[in-house]
Amino acid sequence: MSRFSRLALIACTIFAILNSGLWAADWPQWRGPNRDGVCTETGLLKQWPQGGPKLLWEITGLGPGYSSVSIANGKLYTMGDRQIDGQNTQCVYCYDLGTRKELWVAKVGKPHDDGPRCIPTVDGGFVYAIGTNGDVVCIAGDSGQVVWTKNLLKDLGGASNPGWKFSESPLIDGDRLLCTPGGRRAVIAALNKKTGGVIWQTPMPVIGPNGKDEAGYASIVISQGAGVKQYVQLTNKGVVGVSAEGKFLWGYNRVANRVANIPTPVIDGDYVFTSTAYQTGAALLKLVRDGDGVKAQEVYWLDKDEFQNHHGGFVKVGDYIYGGSNHNKGEPTCIEMKTGKIVWHADQPGEGSGCVLYADGHLYFRYQNRLMALVEATPEKYNLKGTFMPPERPGAQKEAWAHPVISDGKLYLRHWDVLFCYDVRAQ
Repeated sequence: MSRFSRLALIACTIFAILNSGLWAADWPQWRGPNRDGVCTETGLLKQWPQGGPKLLWEITGLGPGYSSVSIANGKLYTMGDRQIDGQNTQCVYCYDLGTRKELWVAKVGKPHDDGPRCIPTVDGGFVYAIGTNGDVVCIAGDSGQVVWTKNLLKDLGGASNPGWKFSESPLIDGDRLLCTPGGRRAVIAALNKKTGGVIWQTPMPVIGPNGKDEAGYASIVISQGAGVKQYVQLTNKGVVGVSAEGKFLWGYNRVANRVANIPTPVIDGDYVFTSTAYQTGAALLKLVRDGDGVKAQEVYWLDKDEFQNHHGGFVKVGDYIYGGSNHNKGEPTCIEMKTGKIVWHADQPGEGSGCVLYADGHLYFRYQNRLMALVEATPEKYNLKGTFMPPERPGAQKEAWAHPVISDGKLYLRHWDVLFCYDVRAQ
């Protein structure tokens, strides 16, 4: 075989793998590579068998926590509270996906009653995380050594909800780590990802009467709305936009409630879709130029009886938003994004709030009572394609709030002390 033929064969093989859905897709941060809850893998099951997909393996010993997982370069990362040297502490764990061996444990800070909620962010050989008490850490991915730490309260003058504190997953953008200290001094802050040094922090102006001057529980997403790069975040005062230079651009207060503002907004060009529960509602905003700045125009408002998302989030697929509606519930709902029309709404197959992930034409709903549901992502009608209940385990008795993750044809479900891995590839 000639050298040219060999190169052509290699190129064809790579092309075939990339287009087969078999390429191992990393999930390096909260809600995936684009922070939108959308998995691009294909070749997955279109219908679940009786009893659900095959359970491949499980890991125990993660301790208390609602953190889901991030996956990069054959390693899996999550967080939990664990006893180390006789003291309970909050930790980041790293596992080898091939062997399921624990490679290292890094201490983050003090424990919390029900553990951490942050999903570690993996970038350039380092792992970044935020503990419940506001400890921001940079960890060397190969050794687990802590490179630097900052505290959102002590170092950045932040403010958190006294009950659930910080739940954010940090965003890495170029050489910066973006986070939400909260309060009037720093609604969003940019840190040097290599040193932890403060690049800028943006004061929070008064944007309305709703909510409180605290960090919420969402995580920052990037928007290019109105042609301006900006960081969009849901805080306890509502949705805000801050420029890449740290300038406060706009705020939208109507969606804020005084208890807990949780779902990460969805970005689509100039548009921002946002929702909270506690009898609040949802809105679509359009970002437009306003002189040398940006303002947010309300396109429509959905009241609490139309759509309110508690903490399971929502995804955009095509021209539609899909998510669970109603407070402490996850009733599957399809919304035409640009108009706010409720296309369909269904009774929920599980109990409690439901978090959602999209992959290969389907929605993966995970309910508070452990039940998993597969729903076709189509505006035509609600079409349930299967349900299953992961097994009960002694260390998994709390609410199943950790978001599902799909990587390399496998479905990962964290439930408190236990992590389950299922094979969802089509046979």
